[in-house]
Amino acid sequence: MAVSMVTRATAAVKVAAICGSLRKGSYNRGLIRSAIELSKEAIEGVEIEEVEIASLPMLNTDLEKQGTFPAEVEAFRRKILKADSVLFASPEYNFTVTAPLKNAIDWASRSPNMWGGKAAAIVSAGGQLGGATAQYHLRQIGICIDLHFINKPFFFLNAFQPPPKFNSENGDLIDEDAKLRLKDILLSLKSFSLQLHQNK
Repeated sequence: MAVSMVTRATAAVKVAAICGSLRKGSYNRGLIRSAIELSKEAIEGVEIEEVEIASLPMLNTDLEKQGTFPAEVEAFRRKILKADSVLFASPEYNFTVTAPLKNAIDWASRSPNMWGGKAAAIVSAGGQLGGATAQYHLRQIGICIDLHFINKPFFFLNAFQPPPKFNSENGDLIDEDAKLRLKDILLSLKSFSLQLHQNK
């Protein structure tokens, strides 16, 4: 059932990027936009597609009919299946992942599990610890659904500590040091994705 686009040396690693916040101006969504920009300008061999989760219904197995899912869920599951790896931009709500993100993870884990065997990375922007507790919980979830997270580098960004990390107009990342750290995450994710594919 698994689909991988990394089938030859010249193929790009396809990354599904998922933001745990539904707000358009979310700083975490800004991280994804910056990651997409970096993949086009500074990282060869990586293609990132943002995959929306706002339209997914709350998980309810009554919505599954004879092995099929609601149309929005089917479309989401197909995008995860076709990706080689996953980039989560995970805000922290009450010390854990957001409800929309957990809902999306659960839908794609319904049999057959779409996450299994994929490489993954997490970036977070928030206050104080910058989303560290949510990342810890997300890594625990990954064990159950057979996601393989990169160990390092980490990316926690305190979005509210001066100087400004994002612009006030639309939440785009403007901090150059953070962009360099984000680039390191993407390079590590690319390397690990290729490594996992070679080991299959």
